[in-house]
Parts: sequence; C-alpha cells; structure tokens
Amino acid sequence: MALKTIDPITTAAWGKLQTHFRTAKDISIKSYFVKDEKRKERFSIDTDAVKLDFSKNRIDQKAFDLLIDLANEVDLKDGIEKLFCGDQINATEKRAVLHTALRVKGTTPILVDGKDVVPEVKASLKKMKLFSEKVISGAHKGYTGKAITDVVNIGIGGSDLGPRMVVDALKFYRNHLNVHFISNIDGDHVTETLKGLNPETTLFIIVSKTFTTQETLTNAMTVKGWFLNTASEGDIQHNFVAVSTNLEKVKAFGIADDNVFTMWNWVGGRYSLWSAVGLSISLALGFEKFEELLAGAHQIDTHFRTSSFEANIPVVMALLSIWYSNFYGAESEAVVPYSQYLSQLVPYLQQLSMESNGKSIDRSGNEIKYQTGAIIWGNTGTNVQHAFMQLVHQGTKLIPVDFIGFSKSLYGKEEHHKKLMANFHAQSEALAIGKTKEEVHLELKLALVQDEISTLLPYKIFNGNRPSNSLLINKLTPFSLGSLLAIYEHKTFVQGYIWNIFSFDQFGVELGKEMANKRLK
Repeated sequence: MALKTIDPITTAAWGKLQTHFRTAKDISIKSYFVKDEKRKERFSIDTDAVKLDFSKNRIDQKAFDLLIDLANEVDLKDGIEKLFCGDQINATEKRAVLHTALRVKGTTPILVDGKDVVPEVKASLKKMKLFSEKVISGAHKGYTGKAITDVVNIGIGGSDLGPRMVVDALKFYRNHLNVHFISNIDGDHVTETLKGLNPETTLFIIVSKTFTTQETLTNAMTVKGWFLNTASEGDIQHNFVAVSTNLEKVKAFGIADDNVFTMWNWVGGRYSLWSAVGLSISLALGFEKFEELLAGAHQIDTHFRTSSFEANIPVVMALLSIWYSNFYGAESEAVVPYSQYLSQLVPYLQQLSMESNGKSIDRSGNEIKYQTGAIIWGNTGTNVQHAFMQLVHQGTKLIPVDFIGFSKSLYGKEEHHKKLMANFHAQSEALAIGKTKEEVHLELKLALVQDEISTLLPYKIFNGNRPSNSLLINKLTPFSLGSLLAIYEHKTFVQGYIWNIFSFDQFGVELGKEMANKRLK
C-alpha cells in the first residue's frame, strides 16, 4: 500500500500553527526558561544511547502540541508502519523501503511482494562475517599468496559516503587493515590512491548495484588496468570482490561468483551502509563491531516505531525542522558534532537529507506551494567556532543548529575533553540567551574609557533567541553511532512524509549524468 497523500497546509493543525506563530514568533527562548524552571526537563527525551535536549528552541507548549497534532492529522503512524512492513512506499520506483530490515533482530518475517526478505538478509550477513574473518586473519590471500594489508572501496554516493563516514568515525576501533575509498571520477583521485598500494596485498571492493554507474565503473577499469600491469586476468578472483545485483557484468569483469555480495532494490543507496555495501566497515572494524552498529540502529528503529510522538526523538526533530522551515522561513540547518571523528558526518547527512527531500512535486503529482527540504551544512566543533559560528550568532539568517556531544572521550584526555564539552554546552546557551545591551555596557565600562563605549556597544550585543538542539551521547561506539545515524534517517522520513513528498526516489541525480553522457558521444 502506498503512503497517504495529505497536503499538510490543508490540515486544521497547520492553520492553527500559522495563527499561533503570528503571536509567538518573537517571544524569546530566554523568557520561556524564566517562566518555566522545568523547561529543560519537559523538553528532553532520553533513550539508552542518546539524550535529546530541545528546550533551546523557539517553541512553547502550545506550538509543540500543535506540531504533534499535525503529525497525527496526516496520520504519520500509518506511514511509519508502512515503512517497517515492506509496503511499496517508494511509489515512483515501485519499491518497498526496508533499510530497517537490514538491522532487524530475530526471524519474524518481513514480506516484500509476498516474499520474506529476512532469510536473505541473514544469509548476506553470514557471508560478510565469514569473508571478513578470512581477510582479517590472513586466510584470504592475494594472488601471490600474501595476506591482505589494504582494502579499497570503489563506489560513489551511498556506496561511498556511508561506509567512508563510518570507517572514519570509528577509526579508534579499527584493526590492522588500511581502508581507502575511491569515488570521484577525477583521475587524480584514483591515481593518488593507488600510488602507495601494492597490488599483491590490496583487496578491491567494487560497489555498484547495476554495475553500470559511470564513475564507479570508470574507476574500477582504471584500477583493473593498474592491477593487470603485474597480474593476470585469472588473478582478479583473488583481489577483487563486488557488491552488486548484475551478476553477468560482474562475471565479465573477472570477479568470481563466490566473491559477489548481494544488494536489493528495496534499499536505497543512501540507506545501504547497513547491508553488504558496508563490507569495508566490516573489514575495517571486524564483523562483531559491524553487528554493534546494526544493533544501535535497531534500538532507534524500535524507539521510533513504538514511542509516542511527544517522546520520539526523530519525530520531534523533524517537527522542529518543519516549524523553522515552513513558518520561520529558515532555509538551512547546521550540524555540529563535537568530535573530530565525525568530520565526515555532515557530507553523509547532506546526501541523506537533501537527496531525499529536495522535491517540489507532492505525492499526488502536484507542484508544491510550500518549502520542502533544508540545506544541511556544518563541521566539527570547536573548529566551527573559528569559522562560521559568527554568522549563526550575529548574522541576519535564522539557522537552527544540532549540537552533538559525547560525555566521555575515547583516549581519556580529560583536560581536553572538559574544555571541548564546555564549548559544546556554551555554544547552545550563547545562541539561546545572547548578551544584552546592559551586560555589554557593563563589560565595556570596566575595560574601556567612556568615549569608546558608545562606538563599540552595538557590535558586541547578541540578541540570542537562536534555536538549537543538543544531542548528548555517553561515548562514541559502534552502537551509539548506529543509533545516531538511525535518528537522522527517521527524521528525514518524517519530514518527507509530512511534506507529502516521495523521499526515496532520486531523479534529480540523473539529469546531469544524462547531459554529461550526451557530451561524451
């Protein structure tokens, strides 16, 4: 069954939100805290892995209640169930959307077109486990009998961004294998990657569902040519594997049938790192850690599916995003993780969100008259405080921010971590509260002569009232990272569902490729 097609702006809740927005839009976050000493407690949600504090947002209880009413009025619960049950909610491509099935526990059947997909998922995971263990232990050897030392993932989009981000984020847990990624069709990229590699001890993973993606196949052929400078066609079976559904083309490339890992059309590329697309993750961390990543995501799946909307982290984050996008007119959202390990998180989230919800036609085929999607950007704290936070604090644009922090560091550098987290908490507080004219005047009076005060005063005032969420996690682990990524996946789904768009097709990705191909003819 397809998703319901309810235009959100025709709902009673939307009209009430518009009315309430006109009366509440200029009320300060600071005043909300003054009136309600328990605001932080009431506007926080805690799961085993992640705590969301959304108290520093420009909402009162009435706005929050009306946003929940909006979710109920468009029957979000029905959409969530269809997502989990394998219904064909990717209607434009006639596909189910079941990345959640990739991390499901147990053997309860999940049907796609009448077929239970759980056994296939379990079989694929088992194959990943066995292969990873052989490579890591040295049992799987390259064509000259030497153990594998390096792994190169060749893919683009979801076949690159997800695995690359996870491998980088969890490098603390990595084993002895060196893992590299080739994505861009830029020849300099592939050449630089190959420069330091030994073909005898390098394993290449070609990730392409159709085995026809221009960037991936061009890079794969270049790599193959480099490999064959010292090896023979028959040696490819030892040093190349594929994640694909096109067995014919994979075989023509020279990859052995036993070295092909399956994909499914009910998993979109940007949601695929949980599948065999994540083979590079399993190799870099070991399959046990890959399972922990899946377990963290599954915990949020359960939270998302079973929690009331008021206590549901992805739902609340999505509703807040809609509040700023469609009522305040905000066009972008910043994501700032206070961990250098998460330096690749924002590019991953950009694809997840903007490729999903960058749509202007609704599920009924009509042109949309309201704003959808958000520009996602950001970087790691504290680096951003010396880069773009000036714009967020004192610029003319309203930019909601997600701050992501960890209570514990991995290497135990307590002095560093104390200062890092002081900045994590201070930034959200500074955005919300700001600094008044009177406070600035007093500071200047103590530091400057009187005739300089009037000149500098307006430049040092911070109006505050700039919204943010704080996501606090105990420690960066495979489990907690899986939880964090699943939160953003489900947030994206809720946004798209309420905006009445199809979040899972990506026709906008294809136009530029088509025009490039015409130029190449």
